[in-house]
Amino acid sequence: MKKLILMFVLVLGAFFLQPGQSFAFVQQDSTAVSDDIQFTEIGSPADSAANAGMKKDTVKKDSVKPAATVTATQPLPSADQDKTLWQTFIQGLVGGFIAFLMPCIFPMVPLTVSYFTKRAGSKAKGIGQALIYGASIIIIYVAFGLFITLVFGSAKLNELSSSGTFNFTFFILLVVFAISFFGAFEINLPSSFVNKIDQKADNSKGLGGIFFMAASLALVSFSCTGPIIGTLLVQASSKGEILAPAIGMLGFALALALPFTLSAVFPGFLNSMPKSGGWLNSLKVCLGFLELALALKFLSAADLVWHWEWFDREIFLVLWIVIFVLMGMYIIGKLKFSHDSELPYVTVPRLFFAIFSFSFAMYLVPGLWGAPVNILSGIAPPLNTQDFILGGTAGGAAEGPSSFPATVKYNDVLHPPHGFNAFFDLDEGLAFAKKMNKPVLIDFTGHACVNCRKMEDKVWIDPEVGHLIKDEFVLIQLYVDERSVQMPADKVHYSKILRTTTDDLGRWNGDFQATHYNSNSQPFYVMAGPDLVPLVSPQGAIFDAKLHAAYLQSGLDKFKASKK
Repeated sequence: MKKLILMFVLVLGAFFLQPGQSFAFVQQDSTAVSDDIQFTEIGSPADSAANAGMKKDTVKKDSVKPAATVTATQPLPSADQDKTLWQTFIQGLVGGFIAFLMPCIFPMVPLTVSYFTKRAGSKAKGIGQALIYGASIIIIYVAFGLFITLVFGSAKLNELSSSGTFNFTFFILLVVFAISFFGAFEINLPSSFVNKIDQKADNSKGLGGIFFMAASLALVSFSCTGPIIGTLLVQASSKGEILAPAIGMLGFALALALPFTLSAVFPGFLNSMPKSGGWLNSLKVCLGFLELALALKFLSAADLVWHWEWFDREIFLVLWIVIFVLMGMYIIGKLKFSHDSELPYVTVPRLFFAIFSFSFAMYLVPGLWGAPVNILSGIAPPLNTQDFILGGTAGGAAEGPSSFPATVKYNDVLHPPHGFNAFFDLDEGLAFAKKMNKPVLIDFTGHACVNCRKMEDKVWIDPEVGHLIKDEFVLIQLYVDERSVQMPADKVHYSKILRTTTDDLGRWNGDFQATHYNSNSQPFYVMAGPDLVPLVSPQGAIFDAKLHAAYLQSGLDKFKASKK
């Protein structure tokens, strides 16, 4: 009973802490800029020197002021940046506890603790060595997180996580891991490499031997921990915080090392732990179903970035419904794999877990006809990809000013949220706002930005928020990961922020956001007049509709006051 309840809680946690959704109720730090980014004024002597042989950006003077004349907003307070890191840490902590219960690690606890006790010769020395063992695990994983950051840099990680190639590759990787969890094969690192580490652990004495034992655990358990670590690093890399990967690995390693240390310090803790058995395999298979479901999120992101336009919302939801129905059938023993233990009867915890799985599948069904399905906001493809919506088509007429142009620049590849009108070119949007005498709401967004989609699907559908955006503002959506639209020669310049040229729309928008508003993460909302000076401090995601409406109203009030 105890072990199945534990399995239920952790698998449930794994679902609700999926990448991109984890702790999304806390406002994301959307203005954190990493230390390795250097901001250079476009057109300055420093920029010109770096742009030898390249044309400077020559955006229309009546719409965009030079960077030097635009008031840059201050970064969010360090307390808000700490919130982002705490999100990553807690997500890593949960991932570590789930990894601990995997068949590759859980059975090793009593063996490892007894080894320390025998090797040390006394309980006190055994406890000391177990503490060193736990610390070594933490050092190894944190060093791995720092290595990822040092190799790529936070800005590169953020761009990488929004690329179609990266998302499609990660989709394939998660599918492979899911198949491995189902028992088709085992994924292991090269045996020669693992054996060398094992020999080091056997031959080395003192701290070196303990450290190599921890390294052996990390390598041997890779087939179980790889998917969890990979998902965690993807989520951490999109935070815009240079320390996020290391902080995520710190939480993961702490959760992984804690049970080993507690078992050595408090022997009663080891006795209270559930015994190894078939339930470990059941947990692994359930995680395989979840990995398969989460893989579809990355396939959806690749579809949006590459404009395939075939992986619609309905296809996504149908696949999720089937996956959770199959998981429910597996839990009650109606679906079995070759390595599963015999299930003579269904226990009460299994029954309740199956009820949850079947109920969740039923909850998704109305989404096939356009229901919001708020729990998947930001995970499922946006509503504008839906082919059929009960009560109206997905491509139905958007509300807003009747004078809005029938076609706008780039609308052949970019589409506004369902029910909204939007410009995708800054100059065009500013010209229309000037004509209508309205402020602009600049939405720095991205195809692969989970919180951007969550804001649109969950917050912008609120009547008050929708009214303000549609009727009081001119919405300009600037995609920072749009690679298919090439910029004209007069807008191509070298960006020291992105460390590349602004040769496509996404890089130009990303450089513009960081240069003018000191931010490099999305979503990021700027309310401004024709001069692009923020009316109020720009904000990131605000998942409370009332707070977001109040924020929009504050900018609108400032704009109206300036016109008096």
